[in-house]
Amino acid sequence: MANTKSAKKRIRQSERRRLRNRATRSKLRGAIKTARGAEGAAKPAAVLEAIRALDKAVSKGVVHRNTAARKKSALARRLVAAT
Repeated sequence: MANTKSAKKRIRQSERRRLRNRATRSKLRGAIKTARGAEGAAKPAAVLEAIRALDKAVSKGVVHRNTAARKKSALARRLVAAT
């Protein structure tokens, strides 16, 4: 267990960040899942929403930018293949 005051503060900070990151990651996964399962006219809008969620996760530091780029590319390829 932490002994110093600064170590205790770090534990509190990291717990708050962990919960915030978990919420962002959860929304991101949901958006990607929706985009992959979307059909017809709703698909482009769902893909755009997933891309927006990926960009937001990158800006918050939850996901690495290369990971987001790879996922966006995969979504775009699936969109083109479906049309």
